[in-house]
Amino acid sequence: MIRIFAVLATANAIGLLASFSLGWVSKLSGGYQESANAYFMWHFLCGLFTAISTLLVHCLVLTWGLGTGRLVREATLAYELPDAPLYKGTRDLKRKTTPWALAAMFGTIAAAAMGAGVQLQGWNWLTHLTGACLAIGLNAWSYVVEVRSLRTTAAILEALYKEVDRIRAERGLPSNEQALRMEGEVD
Repeated sequence: MIRIFAVLATANAIGLLASFSLGWVSKLSGGYQESANAYFMWHFLCGLFTAISTLLVHCLVLTWGLGTGRLVREATLAYELPDAPLYKGTRDLKRKTTPWALAAMFGTIAAAAMGAGVQLQGWNWLTHLTGACLAIGLNAWSYVVEVRSLRTTAAILEALYKEVDRIRAERGLPSNEQALRMEGEVD
């Protein structure tokens, strides 16, 4: 998951910076008021695509956190493990990661809405610029928080798998890997 996130977050960051750059080029070329300004349309389309991809990236992390938390909870119940440190760790990670991911998503949506306000309602363009800077900052910090969370989640999952294999061995059951191979042979 870390590799997938790294690729998507990098692409999203490039999109945010490209939208920002195209916004400046568009503004310096006359903005949306100049009918022949193709840079405005590129800024608009790049910004729209980037806003949607921002939602995708952060929702992916939130979904991963929910799914892994549920997996750890189910394994904790099934193998009668204590809540701490594994399940409690995933729960604490969700509580730390979710607010920043949501802030990055809402900040990006707000920046896009401010851009529409500038274009359609005659707001001052500095409103959109401020929102865009805030969105870029929120996304940058959110990426840091999410990478830490994904790394910690990977460590929790690894510890869970080791603990489950230890308990399965004590009970005379095959390891997870052996059970998966046996299941594959049946199909």
